[in-house]
Amino acid sequence: MKLKNLFVFMALTGVLFTAGCSNTPAKKVDLTISAAASLKDAMGEITELYMTENSNVTITTNFGSAGALEQQIEQGADVDVFVSAAQKQMDALADKDLLQKDTRIDLLGNKLVLIVPKDNTEITGFEDLTEDSVKAVAMGEIESVPVGQYAQDTLTSLGLLDQIAPKAVYGKDVKTVLNWVETGNADAGIVYFTDAEGSDLVKIAATASEDTHKPIVYPAAVINTSTELEASKAFLDFLSSHEAVKIFEKYGFEFKG
Repeated sequence: MKLKNLFVFMALTGVLFTAGCSNTPAKKVDLTISAAASLKDAMGEITELYMTENSNVTITTNFGSAGALEQQIEQGADVDVFVSAAQKQMDALADKDLLQKDTRIDLLGNKLVLIVPKDNTEITGFEDLTEDSVKAVAMGEIESVPVGQYAQDTLTSLGLLDQIAPKAVYGKDVKTVLNWVETGNADAGIVYFTDAEGSDLVKIAATASEDTHKPIVYPAAVINTSTELEASKAFLDFLSSHEAVKIFEKYGFEFKG
């Protein structure tokens, strides 16, 4: 091989070797996930796992009532992925063209339950809420908190709403309702099964029949205004992964995807 050609060969080999050994760090990504308050424990564990497996991604979580989160998104809040506790709020965002096309999925299901403090032996069903000894029944705010809407549906279906409404105290989200029962500030409350299961201070007195309320479905979608669409879609896909589903099911959710 001529000397000139040898130098060319060595130069090209060096370029290819350098390119093959390149280890360019992945682009740093910041994601904001807004999710219904009832998902706080499960989503906290899932986002930690995701960040461990994707070191270039930092996730900020924002939990609250689905209605409040919907309004924040409508008002321009920096949100990449939204997980609601009802279809109503996701439908409202879809109507305003705020969901990324073809990303909406029905992710999870849940149950509606009546809870009381651990030592309560008098309340064993929804009908017992009409007794004079029951002074305060905690529920989510009807207009903005899905668990409050489901509770109203159930009490209406059972023909109990008119009797119980004067005793109702309304919380800003399901965790507030749970806390009021845990602390004895309410005699009973209507929450999700997953919230009741996560508390050592309350017990389930009754489970609402599924035909007394709309199906409890948690839809999820990427928000149209996200500046990290690919990363947002990747995280949304992860919520249906075997690893994430195991965590959701551990907390009592039913995977629907």
